[in-house]
Amino acid sequence: MADIRVDAPAHRLDALLSEAAARYGDRVAIRAWYGEITFAELDAAASACAKAVRALLGPPPDEPGEPAAVAVAAPLHPDFAVAFYGTLRAGYLAAPVNPLHSAAELVHLFGTAGVRLAFVTAELNARLDEVRDRLPALREAVLLGPGPVGGANDIRTLDDLVAAYELTSSEDGPPADPDAPACVLFTSGTTGPAKGVLLSRRNLTVNAAQVAAAHRLDPSAVVLNHLPKYHLMHLNSAVYAGATQVLPATPDPVAAVELAATSGATHYYTIPMRLARLAADPRLATVAAPALRLILSGGSALAPPVARRLADHFGVPTVQGYGLAETSPLTHSDGPDAPRVGSVGPPVTDTDCRVVSVDTGSPVGTGERGEIQVRGPQVMLGYLDPAQPTGIDADGWLSTGDVGYQDEDGYLFLVDRLKDTFKCDNYLVSPSEVERVVAAHPWVAECVVVDLPDELSGAVPAAFVVLRPDADPAAAVAELTTFVDGQVPYYQRLRHVELVDALPRSAAGKIQRRDLRTRLAAAR
Repeated sequence: MADIRVDAPAHRLDALLSEAAARYGDRVAIRAWYGEITFAELDAAASACAKAVRALLGPPPDEPGEPAAVAVAAPLHPDFAVAFYGTLRAGYLAAPVNPLHSAAELVHLFGTAGVRLAFVTAELNARLDEVRDRLPALREAVLLGPGPVGGANDIRTLDDLVAAYELTSSEDGPPADPDAPACVLFTSGTTGPAKGVLLSRRNLTVNAAQVAAAHRLDPSAVVLNHLPKYHLMHLNSAVYAGATQVLPATPDPVAAVELAATSGATHYYTIPMRLARLAADPRLATVAAPALRLILSGGSALAPPVARRLADHFGVPTVQGYGLAETSPLTHSDGPDAPRVGSVGPPVTDTDCRVVSVDTGSPVGTGERGEIQVRGPQVMLGYLDPAQPTGIDADGWLSTGDVGYQDEDGYLFLVDRLKDTFKCDNYLVSPSEVERVVAAHPWVAECVVVDLPDELSGAVPAAFVVLRPDADPAAAVAELTTFVDGQVPYYQRLRHVELVDALPRSAAGKIQRRDLRTRLAAAR
């Protein structure tokens, strides 16, 4: 495996790409369904994009506290990498955005970050057009990715933008301060407006090295990114390691495994929802990926039965990691050496973790539950809004808002989000723990547990359940209640079960507990 080179590239995030081009120029950097691009070609394209951005917008403003960002939609397409690194080389703050954001979300995100140029998909541009008059700072929208362009015929593509300025001389961007803001990532905003997380060049370059070390990425690796959108962690770590990235064109997990086989993928990155569907798909028995070394999941908890089934089928560890937008993002990752089902692994290189009492803030012992705190070079600079409390104490410990515990070897086990836990008769209830029991019933396809306000107990567990096709809906509520109540203490017993066709999810695929709580409140 390649050595971790944290010191050399930490001064310039875009130097990850220029260094990869110098080392592995003719090697394929990204392979998509319509072609491929080498590291040298990707580096040259990013430089041409930087020249165009700087010629179009001029130098970034020097006034402290004045946001000036370039939004970059994150489809699974090489144009995202070109626009992201090009924005950095132009000296602007890069603001990756989910292509599925609503028009209202775009107003908040673009307005908060002072977005002056937006690289968009055709679908995102259609929503942006609805609110363009509410974004006076936005100069232009530029189309990423291949057609069909649809309703975006009146805007330039990335290639058009670069061609318009290829003969125009433009000075290079300013020397990069390793601790200056490079990127603003927006949190999910599930409990309020999304917060802008400011990450430095050092934050992201160090985390790229940490990810590569934890996942054993090196120049021989072929990384399949089967994700709803491009994520900076996967882009930067693969570029850092000189690994080839493969971008599937389909959400179908079986088709993605078939692509992993034909492309010789060694690492398969995806989300728990897609792994759960893969594990339950009858076609699983017909597919194999002989070159795979590791299956990696992130974004939310991976059910242990799913991890075991896929590990048994493919003969490689199926592991998960943990992190936050505030930590660039990775702080923990299980790996190929000694994976532990149900754990998110030990801390990555140069990262500390501790668990503290929710009530007192004092560290607790091994196996005891409390709020997770982390410390390391990947922890954010702060929020875009300087008035927003960071949750970072004087010693650098970031309070994550997650509840968990560590075993004797420092492996972290997540229990729940602090804001999702609740007390029933003064006992702390973890919805995720109850969900694991519900999900073990053979009739259950998906489930989520939330708190139902109760006059006597404070709150009680309520479950929303999606049944499998072979379940008996008429008997399901009584059957599930009896099944769960026999396995949990009384304060975790289900007081309400509701059968639903689907669970509400965000644009990022995360279950929206808030929507379900609102639904319960309205029904009551």
